[in-house]
Amino acid sequence: MEYSPMMKQYMETKEKYPGEILFFRLGDFYEMFFDDAERVSRELDLVLTKRACGNGDFAPMCGVPFHSAEGYIARLLEKGYKVAICEQMEDPKAAKGIVKRDIVRVVTPGTVVESSMLDESRNNYICSLVYRPGAVGIAMGDVSTGQLYAAQLNLPHKAQLLGAVTNRLGRYAPREILLDPEAAAWEELTRFIRERSGGAGEKAPPALYENQERAEKAVVSLLGNRTLPELGLTGRPLAVLALFAFFSYLEHNKMSGRERMNRLELMEDGAFMALSLMDQRNLELTETMRGKERRGSLLWVLDKTRTAMGKRLIRQWVTQPLLSPAQITLRQNAVEELVQNPPFLDDLTEKLGGIHDLERIMTRVVYGSANARELKAVGEALKRLPGIKAVLKEAQATLLQTLDREIDPLEDVPALLDKALVDEPPLSIRDGGTIRPGFEPELDEVRRDRDGGRELLAALEARERERTGIPKLKTGYNRVFGYYIEVSNSYKNMAPADYIRKQTLSNGERYVTQELKELEARILGAQDRALELESRAFEYLRRYLARALPYIQAAAGAIAVLDVLCSFAAVSAARDYTRPTVNLSGKIYLKDSRHPVVEALLRDRPFVPNDVDMDMGDNRVQILTGPNMAGKSTYMRQIAITAILAQIGCFVPASKAEIGIVDGIYTRVGASDDLSAGQSTFMLEMAEVAQILKSAGKNSLVVFDEIGRGTSTFDGMSIARAVLEYVHDTKQVGAKTLFATHYHELTAMADELPGVKNFNVAVKKRGDDITFLRRIIPGGADDSFGIEVAKLAGVPDKVLGRAKEVLAQLEKGSLPQAGRQPGLPPKEEPVQLTMDSPESRVITRLQAIDVNALTPIECMNILFELRKMLR
Repeated sequence: MEYSPMMKQYMETKEKYPGEILFFRLGDFYEMFFDDAERVSRELDLVLTKRACGNGDFAPMCGVPFHSAEGYIARLLEKGYKVAICEQMEDPKAAKGIVKRDIVRVVTPGTVVESSMLDESRNNYICSLVYRPGAVGIAMGDVSTGQLYAAQLNLPHKAQLLGAVTNRLGRYAPREILLDPEAAAWEELTRFIRERSGGAGEKAPPALYENQERAEKAVVSLLGNRTLPELGLTGRPLAVLALFAFFSYLEHNKMSGRERMNRLELMEDGAFMALSLMDQRNLELTETMRGKERRGSLLWVLDKTRTAMGKRLIRQWVTQPLLSPAQITLRQNAVEELVQNPPFLDDLTEKLGGIHDLERIMTRVVYGSANARELKAVGEALKRLPGIKAVLKEAQATLLQTLDREIDPLEDVPALLDKALVDEPPLSIRDGGTIRPGFEPELDEVRRDRDGGRELLAALEARERERTGIPKLKTGYNRVFGYYIEVSNSYKNMAPADYIRKQTLSNGERYVTQELKELEARILGAQDRALELESRAFEYLRRYLARALPYIQAAAGAIAVLDVLCSFAAVSAARDYTRPTVNLSGKIYLKDSRHPVVEALLRDRPFVPNDVDMDMGDNRVQILTGPNMAGKSTYMRQIAITAILAQIGCFVPASKAEIGIVDGIYTRVGASDDLSAGQSTFMLEMAEVAQILKSAGKNSLVVFDEIGRGTSTFDGMSIARAVLEYVHDTKQVGAKTLFATHYHELTAMADELPGVKNFNVAVKKRGDDITFLRRIIPGGADDSFGIEVAKLAGVPDKVLGRAKEVLAQLEKGSLPQAGRQPGLPPKEEPVQLTMDSPESRVITRLQAIDVNALTPIECMNILFELRKMLR
């Protein structure tokens, strides 16, 4: 097909980005054609039209207004698409022939920087993975904030390596994951990304990983020409390759301003507690298991932050508990000072309010996409910094003093922005009126010409009315015809001979004159020149602000930390939390421990606290028995969550607390199928148990809530006991363990294994009614109270009655009879032996045997004969 010039330009551009939706700029719209148009029309419910594309053929077409494209792009990203934006690279009015167009950016889930397309409360990471046997290189970057991390994990066993990688993915939750060819071929990793991770896996070109020297030079150059030792990348070649692939991906997507990502932090091994995605879900750290809602999660309780930077950081801290007692103590000291000095806390909290998202706005400043309102927001935020520093001068805690030093008030920046920008600037610089009068003398002069031209236009209109005698003659302007004189049909016969007809309307005519043409050139020239000077002044402001990036970035980071510490202090003070002692003792001692989330949700009754005493010796494993709904799961989760709270630097819900550092929390809770992966409840349970047994160590905390229930009773009990023995064994795991079970037979292990203790949930029973006391007491439970719990749940009385009958028969060692109606007495049928029955013949044969006269072989033969008779 012979395409039209414009459509040929479209097809050539589409060939370069075949996998992306191409937004092709035509005037005030982004248009899509052919398959893209049909796909977008279907996904976004847009009207599908058509456009001539050459030789009488038509192409399917749909479009969106360019000024509101962000919303449409965001919806496409949510559906898994990428969008390539093709812009007009010259003014169509000045273009000779077809307008030049080119791809200016490819928008993907991980490269979004627009505030309208991002969740302010969470980071938006891209991850790059490079795999070699025994090692993985990782780069993790958030383009919207400039955060960049890297690591190389070296572990000999593939299962351990997989666990370490998936822990990182769970900790940062990247939206996109780039895989080198070997990582893409790692089946267990790609399955995890596909089924468990929230990010989309994507194969990167093999050529990116073939030249180590090229990768090292590029990474050094992109990170400020610091050497590999200065960057901490010596001996981490796979981390270098991962970083190179990450930056190459940004370049492919036309992400200018990569200098925004100028600080590299290493993801140090052993810096954070191991918390997999499964464990975060089971403990409901950031969202609930069922509804995926924020309310009901630990984050919901803790997050009282006032800034977007603080909201992202508190989420990061909750999923990354520290392992260093020294770093934890720094945070605790700051929180304690804030708790003990309410006016100090109130002052800081008040001054944090109104600080805009400096991290993400500065990213748009560096990338050249920030508008005047965002620059104004930066100025308003910076004005609050001196007040924050004034309050922090009272601080005694080392961390608060450090934050004070990291905040540079930068008084010259907001002063310049106030001088340059009007109080309420328009959204687009193209609208004009952004730069304040007095800031740019040349702009002021051009504006006077422009405004004077408007006065001249009004004077011309008055003169023409007088000259022609047409009372309703008026002047006007549109973008197609420019300035004109409009005369209604009633007076068009009075138009002078020097009026040149420009446009005919249904109710009149539009004309131009030579004087009007000259005036138009003067006015439009002044308008265009004013916009040009405004744009130039605005770009100067944007560059000026970009040069202050290191100082603003440091201040934003300090504000985020301060915001989270204030949030911890506010929650701790309001909910009567206690500062825990954090050390390397291996103990977990809690006096009057409470579950922070359940306590926050309870409104009509107080939470019943419990004591906890675990260590690495005589109190290492707790077997917990008791009825369902009595509080076993709450008790176990609150211990795990309390350890997390302590290790993120927050106070904990207890009257007294000592936490020995926990290097990882591993949980197996609840029951659910994963049908899409072909896994039943029991299969999924066993897979999770297997991962825990491979990953946990002696300094870990393991939480098992009812394992072995998805199979037969004896199989389940056997598995549960074997797992518990393995976790208890110091040569295998040796971790502190909480083990809830309905297999009461397992309580015997407390008498057989050192360090194993039995506990149960206290229950008060009156007849068929039970009351859950929510208290954890020593010893095993006497009963599971399953029928009583079923009664509380509303199971019909007939079913409950039949269940009691069946239970009574089972406890006597006999099997219940099937097929009866609930509530009827058991049907008894006497057994009648006849002379011809097998049993009768066996009895007759036995009576005829002289046992004393039999040899051993004869005994065996007779037994075989009798067995055959019974069959």
